[in-house]
Amino acid sequence: MKFKQYILLVACSIGFVTINFAQHRRVPIKNGIGIQGGITQFDIITDNFNTKKGNGWIGGASATVELPHKWYNMSYSIQLSENNIGIAARPFALASEEYIDYKLFTAQISLQAHIKIVESFLTLDVGPMLQYNSEMELKDKDQENYIINNYSNLYAKDISDITKFNVDGAIGLSAGISHFRLKAQYIYGFTNMFNKLNKNNLDTSGSSESKFKGNQSMLAFTLMITL
Repeated sequence: MKFKQYILLVACSIGFVTINFAQHRRVPIKNGIGIQGGITQFDIITDNFNTKKGNGWIGGASATVELPHKWYNMSYSIQLSENNIGIAARPFALASEEYIDYKLFTAQISLQAHIKIVESFLTLDVGPMLQYNSEMELKDKDQENYIINNYSNLYAKDISDITKFNVDGAIGLSAGISHFRLKAQYIYGFTNMFNKLNKNNLDTSGSSESKFKGNQSMLAFTLMITL
């Protein structure tokens, strides 16, 4: 329930900002509300685990402020996504490793500048993001007691409870005409997604890494329709 209220508050804030800009009569600006959806490729950059990138989906809404007299536009957006990642593990100590699958839900709020390369038809998009994410949920519950590769006594279920709030940065390109835009975006996590694992007194024997550290790496390809 708190998560839904959080999303509703952000959506209302975006609407409020858009109305404020629309009421500013001294500057010739254009406003739009966009909806977008597409696919993701997700990974976590870490020395602790052997990971495999996974595909997922992303969708969201944005409030765009076009500034004809400036070399950039601005937008405020919220994105929801479901992402997948594989982590190497083994069913028992002497078994061969295999990748077990986790899924992760994220909600991201962003403020982005759209630098005009070819007017508003092609832009370079850059800006910060605040992210709330779920735990890493193991898809197959029968794999909870798999031993994570590179460790002797660390189990698949032990690494689910990761840090929930993170700060990201995003950079990408968007191109389009009229009400349609194609967007490619790379999102990097500045904060340590695995920081909470360091507080859980986990057994790290068998590994040279005594601390957990991981940074999100996500590619997103979307189509946006502006209303």
